[in-house]
Amino acid sequence: MRDYRKFYIDGEWVMPKGVRELEVINPATEDVVGLISLGTADHVDLAVQAARRAFNGWSRTSREQRVELLERVCRLFESKLEDIARAITEEMGAPLDQLSRPLQAPAGLGQFLTATSVLRDYNFEECLGTTRVVRESAGVCGLITPWNWPINQVAAKVAPALAAGCTMVLKPSEIAPFSAYLLAKVLDEAGVPPGVFNLVNGDGSGVGAPLVAHPDVDLVSFTGSTHAGTLVSKAAAESVKRVALELGGKSANIILDDADLDAAVAHGVRTMMLNAGQNCNAPSRMLVPMSRLQEVERLAEKFCAEIVVGDPMDEATSLGPLASAMQFEKVQECIRQGMAEGAKLVCGGEGRPDGIKFGYFSRPTVFSEVKNHMSIAREEIFGPVLCIIPYSDEEEAISIANDSCYGLSGYVSSGDLDRAREVGKRLRTGGVHLNCAALDLTAPFGGYKQSGNGREWGKYGFEEFLEVKSMMGYETS
Repeated sequence: MRDYRKFYIDGEWVMPKGVRELEVINPATEDVVGLISLGTADHVDLAVQAARRAFNGWSRTSREQRVELLERVCRLFESKLEDIARAITEEMGAPLDQLSRPLQAPAGLGQFLTATSVLRDYNFEECLGTTRVVRESAGVCGLITPWNWPINQVAAKVAPALAAGCTMVLKPSEIAPFSAYLLAKVLDEAGVPPGVFNLVNGDGSGVGAPLVAHPDVDLVSFTGSTHAGTLVSKAAAESVKRVALELGGKSANIILDDADLDAAVAHGVRTMMLNAGQNCNAPSRMLVPMSRLQEVERLAEKFCAEIVVGDPMDEATSLGPLASAMQFEKVQECIRQGMAEGAKLVCGGEGRPDGIKFGYFSRPTVFSEVKNHMSIAREEIFGPVLCIIPYSDEEEAISIANDSCYGLSGYVSSGDLDRAREVGKRLRTGGVHLNCAALDLTAPFGGYKQSGNGREWGKYGFEEFLEVKSMMGYETS
């Protein structure tokens, strides 16, 4: 069992005293696999003050010094990829051979490689007449991350913050804390100066809330639910902090009438079910031509039948458990709601898959004949549940896609790339995948509307951790 009860504060591993401990549960077995400590406001204060003391020195380091450090981090991270992948599978259930090892763990490394590349070439200064505009480190950052892509979402904040010269306090998810702990060990071994990076485990009320409200935190970067994001914004407003939010989604996947239906539905189903549907940018609403609805239903059922649900340590498994008992119950309730609302159940449904007696496994589920006003089409389910919504023409498809409080991602498939491009331009989302295009770690990631504000990844994510200063009269006329 993993003993991860220590916090990393001011360059030291510290065993907190007089705190509650939390058992970390393996969602595939329901066994206790680790212990962490639940921090308090006092631990947050110690970490923030360490970050504040370190800021002056770290923010004034040269580009070359930070690049050299990040390169060491990347080398060490790469050497620990297998350990990190196994930790992710253990803490949140992602299948090791088909997800944690090829995607989850490397995505975290990719964030550090990308931030290093951005830093090498970034132009921190420019002249506007006699004024010099300078971009400089934003300050002490409070970073709060979720459990669904644990190392990627930690790295998406820590890597650009380090590159930008910020100092930070990280609160990873208490549900999936293992991989963040291993990253802290990597950063320590790489020689990150004391106080630059700090880790305090805990829950939202004990650590998250005091971190957001702390007067010496300059910027908060939060990834999680839209409800939690609104609470973060309200708490941060008291001290007028900068806030970056990456929140929920209910992304539409528009399959146009000239698309390769077999390929588009296959991609839509597999992308939706990836990571047991626990992706904020999941294509959870599949919009299809009314005339081809039955064909799409047959294809969706066929591709769901190919999904192997089971032990995430088995190399054949493509879909593991949901990350927690709470998430399992939420998904089951959403499935019950869909059936009560009159959606057509194509496959799946309530309960665990046949033959599975324990673990937080949910059946890959497809609903059809879904109306966009139904709760299953409005709410982020965050599980392996796909809604198929028929449309009459292209204009209605675009209207349905945009009829959502969310705007994180969108998907368009067409036999004509120009047509896909034009439809994509009309979607009110932060990102659009044309014809099954993959994610790009150098492209900005974030959303419109209640999917958040600010951007992560690449140059745009790096700039979230910079302030802009105008120095008038700096140049002679």
